[in-house]
Amino acid sequence: MKLSIPLIVAIAVLPAGVLTQGCKTMTASAPNQLTARETKAGWKLLFDGQTLNGWRSYKKSGPPDHGWEIKDGVLTCVANAHGGDIITEQKFTDFELQWDWKVPAKANNGIKYLVTEDRPSAPGHEYQMIDDAIVMDKPKETTASFYDVLAPAPDKPLKPVGEWNHSRLVIQGNHVEHWLNGKLVLTYELGSPEVRAAIAKSKFKNAHGFGEKITGHILLTEHHDEASYRNIKILELPAK
Repeated sequence: MKLSIPLIVAIAVLPAGVLTQGCKTMTASAPNQLTARETKAGWKLLFDGQTLNGWRSYKKSGPPDHGWEIKDGVLTCVANAHGGDIITEQKFTDFELQWDWKVPAKANNGIKYLVTEDRPSAPGHEYQMIDDAIVMDKPKETTASFYDVLAPAPDKPLKPVGEWNHSRLVIQGNHVEHWLNGKLVLTYELGSPEVRAAIAKSKFKNAHGFGEKITGHILLTEHHDEASYRNIKILELPAK
């Protein structure tokens, strides 16, 4: 794995990241840093901008030795490098996750949540991140969908390929929300009749327990295409 870690951190290398929490907006002074307000609220960085500390390869004890690069505060899944999926070492139950991401044209990737390593056919629910142009006839596979299960709102505010998007995921109790660039684009209830019916029509229909609430990891997928991340952060929420 090629990790480019500068000895001297430049100031304002990238534009400030803008984060939303409810109706409030939080602006970080630089990528991969928490504001004083976020720190006080209990937010934690899942990516420090320089290392893969806190992450490991899926079903392995250590980080990948290739396929993932860190440069200028950005974590990138390298196209066709076959570095494999990576997951957080920590597990989460109720939380809000936020991250910035971008993909090039014709690329496909995603973030999975409620991830278990005991169900390899369907390790977790995927918040899809893709060039929608290649799946416009498949709404359940477009950006911000619950991949292959539930489609997002058709009027979602997706940025053009190559530009940074900001996504937000909220799980509290059985309630799940997918946000994209400040807009709520999908909600569902874990274990609900709607979700069970949708799963029965998906490729995950034979995956026992898929669609139910569990405590699990966060996973960054490796679908052989490039995807870049920054400002990955999480706030654990009280049970509901």
